[in-house]
Amino acid sequence: MIEPANHTERIILGIDPGTSVMGYGLVLEKGPKVELISLGVVKMDKIDDHMLKLQRIFEKTVALIDTYKPDCLAIEAPFYGKNIQVMLKLGRAQGVCMAAALSRNVIITEYSPRKIKQSITGNGSATKEQVAAMLQTILKFNETPEFLDATDGLAVAVCHSFQKIPVARGGKVTSKKSHSGWEAFVKDNAARVSAPAKK
Repeated sequence: MIEPANHTERIILGIDPGTSVMGYGLVLEKGPKVELISLGVVKMDKIDDHMLKLQRIFEKTVALIDTYKPDCLAIEAPFYGKNIQVMLKLGRAQGVCMAAALSRNVIITEYSPRKIKQSITGNGSATKEQVAAMLQTILKFNETPEFLDATDGLAVAVCHSFQKIPVARGGKVTSKKSHSGWEAFVKDNAARVSAPAKK
């Protein structure tokens, strides 16, 4: 379940799990460039049985993986809301997506909704509409999806691409350390920062 360490191209599947509508997006990463492959939704609002919804999520996720052969899955983490039942159902939906990816040996990375919005728009409190508009600019597509859940799924994939998470030898994923400011970055990366030229 490891991404190739020396890849020049990779396909990223992004999923925004839900029990009524699941959004997904696929992008092709070529070095610094990101291209749209596909985006869409899986509707489950007409399915009454929660277990049947989970079965549909699993089957559709496996079908997407088998069709597009993604190198990795990026998935949105359930948000912390006041309604425990909603959180439980979203957690199950996310878990089923993860199980589907694990069944096909696809590596998984999870992102919080705020992290995704921050990566796409620069604003962790951006609206779904703002995220969708920015994705249309980044990926140069004009089609307006029927559901914003589709662009939510796409946003997770693009967010993962922007992270450029390196894969270390031995298969361990090494996450990049974040810094609170320029001074903290310089302190941790003294060898990478050149001193100003003397006059």
